[in-house]
Amino acid sequence: MLDTTICLERFAWHASRHADLRIQSLALASEPAYVSVRNRFSTTLAETVTCSPEGNFVTSWGYRLGDTGDVESAAARLAYLLAALPA
Repeated sequence: MLDTTICLERFAWHASRHADLRIQSLALASEPAYVSVRNRFSTTLAETVTCSPEGNFVTSWGYRLGDTGDVESAAARLAYLLAALPA
């Protein structure tokens, strides 16, 4: 069984390595667990990401960023969507 909280912690760590991204919140005890990430230069460029039981990172609007097998690429895809510089 996939531990989505560990996956989200790893996703948050990789996302935070991008210079322009900031982790707003990491809510591991909520249902569903999620991480909120925003562009540190904008209050409107933000996204909430969850991890599905199948192992996919998914945005609040249903966009699949990638899977738990390549967390770094999934975080990079979010950085691109939020107009952030590469890590």
